Amino acid sequence: MAINEDLLWDAARRGTPIGPRLRRTAVTAGCTGLFAVMLWTYSGATWAVCAAVAYVLAEFGYRVWDRRRLVEAKIIDGGADGRPKLRIRQAGGRTTEHDPGQVVRVLIIHDNVVDSAKLRLRLRGKRIFFGRPGRSPALTTWRSTCPSARVQERSARWGMPGVPD
Repeated sequence: MAINEDLLWDAARRGTPIGPRLRRTAVTAGCTGLFAVMLWTYSGATWAVCAAVAYVLAEFGYRVWDRRRLVEAKIIDGGADGRPKLRIRQAGGRTTEHDPGQVVRVLIIHDNVVDSAKLRLRLRGKRIFFGRPGRSPALTTWRSTCPSARVQERSARWGMPGVPD
């Protein structure tokens, strides 16, 4: 059976927009720094400096985590051995290939507000991939590609604000 690079997951946004995040971090750190300098002479304003440093570290941590998120998953030909491979591409540009038999769980979470979904993919050895939001894929493709995996879908656990569920 010839496999023709079937797309299993495709994120809506593949790039990493750094401009808005850097601007927001710089403005927040600058404003709290100015606030700390103004209050430094009148009171102990070390809490403002600590808050700015904590915010910058949190933004940096989120950026590192976001670069590891999954943006694309394909099933491709294995080449010489003929066994299909699961190719996973992350937002940072890293691409890895795995055996589809290593997939333990596929969970697709549908958003209640907008027409999008999130993917959680678990491989053997407790390796978890979080997918960026994208269009909801067909579960039959996942089931046929990874027959030993537990493939599930569910709705998100929150509703639209102001609208009764």
